[in-house]
Amino acid sequence: MTEGQLRVLLADEQSLFREAVKVVLSSEGDLDVVAEARDGVQAVAEAERTQPDVALLDANLPNCDGIRATQLILARVPACRVIVFSGQEDERVLLEAMEAGASGYLSKEAPLAELIEATRAVHRGEALVPPRMLGALLQRVIHRRRERDEAIKRMTNLTRREREVLALLAQGADNDVIAQRLVISPETARTHVQNVLGKLRVHSRLEAAAFVTQNGILDDLVPAER
Repeated sequence: MTEGQLRVLLADEQSLFREAVKVVLSSEGDLDVVAEARDGVQAVAEAERTQPDVALLDANLPNCDGIRATQLILARVPACRVIVFSGQEDERVLLEAMEAGASGYLSKEAPLAELIEATRAVHRGEALVPPRMLGALLQRVIHRRRERDEAIKRMTNLTRREREVLALLAQGADNDVIAQRLVISPETARTHVQNVLGKLRVHSRLEAAAFVTQNGILDDLVPAER
């Protein structure tokens, strides 16, 4: 490796794809593929070992998909920038990748020259989204924001105790566990659970837990006292 080259990690289940991309990237004077991985677990391990500047991850990696691998790599190698790619342009993958902290997203259908420039761009601190997908991304982000705002609005109707109950529901607690943790009777716990479901406008404990997870509001809940 020459001083000043960008260190690149390449992760894809298909060895032929990895080899093709590696050959193209390595032909560039400023890029060096320092590690390869065939699944997400290996990608995270290689990222920790080699400390790459940029990680190129397939969204559908086995064992640990590219979205989860992105989160783990950024948590363990904060200076790394991640580009997620998928077989074809997919709005869902794009949104999940950006929410996981990826700096860029590309389709495998894009020319390899585009991947090369994307690698350089994210290392410079730029965010990379295919222009034709930008509108869809903004719409999804706005929609998610509205959903979270609605979730926060519903939460304001909960009492402190009900927020404690909701936090426990999100952890999978049943009435007996809730009663034990909050030092109340199972019957009182059952009443609190029903009140929470009614105020959140959901029909089951599972929906209540999903409400918390999907809207990312666990940290906004009051933790149960121990």
